[in-house]
Amino acid sequence: MKRTLLVFCLIAAANSVFAQKVTPGLKAGVNITNFTGGNFEDVEKNALVGFHGGGFINISLGAFSIQPEVLVSTAGVKIEEAGESQNIKLTYLTVPVIAKYRTTGGFYLEAGPQVGFKLSEDIGESTIDDFAKNLDLALCAGLGFQTKSGFGIGGRYLVGISKVGDFDPSSGVDPDFQNSVIQIGIFFALKGKK
Repeated sequence: MKRTLLVFCLIAAANSVFAQKVTPGLKAGVNITNFTGGNFEDVEKNALVGFHGGGFINISLGAFSIQPEVLVSTAGVKIEEAGESQNIKLTYLTVPVIAKYRTTGGFYLEAGPQVGFKLSEDIGESTIDDFAKNLDLALCAGLGFQTKSGFGIGGRYLVGISKVGDFDPSSGVDPDFQNSVIQIGIFFALKGKK
């Protein structure tokens, strides 16, 4: 009896795996970024506009799905001090793994972790070497809408959970700050296969 039950469970699990719909896609959009935390009392800190773009694979489990992504994404801040403006721009290869819940009407909610690997940094006139750490961790939450044809639009907020700064605080700036990113973008899910 136990063997029959085990075989039945294995067949049901295999059927569930093969019933998944795997859909690749492309996405791109705007990032509105800033730093949170740290000591920026002596400067005025403003949002910096950047971009994100890349691809994803959505693995559907009915109304729920798992969506790993690979994106090139910017972060940073615009600093104004003594009448002069300077942009600090960081570029990452990010890998979010998103859990999505989609309604029958096409609206969805999403959340999950993200790992970012620093590709480059542009810190303008600053004399700080190695401004940002090579690894950035964040948590994501968002919402959006996807049509039956695969076209969609979405917004996502990413809150950094790891320290960005990789320099000595004796430079006059506290390195204990995190990335904060609002992403607004469009995407297109290509024809999936069952």
